[in-house]
Amino acid sequence: MKTFLSILVVASLMISGPALSRDTKHLLSIEEAMASADFQERLDPDIGFYFGDQAHPQVKDSKGNFVSNKKTNAFNKSDEEACKWVLLSALLSFQDRVRAEGGNAVINLESYYKKKTYRSNTQYECHAGAIIAGVALRGDVVTLEK
Repeated sequence: MKTFLSILVVASLMISGPALSRDTKHLLSIEEAMASADFQERLDPDIGFYFGDQAHPQVKDSKGNFVSNKKTNAFNKSDEEACKWVLLSALLSFQDRVRAEGGNAVINLESYYKKKTYRSNTQYECHAGAIIAGVALRGDVVTLEK
């Protein structure tokens, strides 16, 4: 009986394995995400986030190039909902870094999933699976002229 149960468990894992390993790439709107209430409430309006080559004030001081690689629970969420949540998490990580470095903005933000860059002024890259969604961003923490 134990052998039969073992075979049954292994067979079910082999069948469900591909479904659990889904990794769907999404390119989603930065503007739409940033306009949502969660972003408005949690991101400091005194810290600027500039994606791609968006125009920004002159750089007064550069603090360094940093990466934020975040994952979130995607279970029972739409891919878009999970992706927005994990983007917020990545931006909050950058917000903490800006404060720690004494800057006031992040410029040249680009998606950096699995160390592959996707640079856009309007979209970010997110990968979603059955259980986890992830966003990785890379950008320059700076102090901008006011």
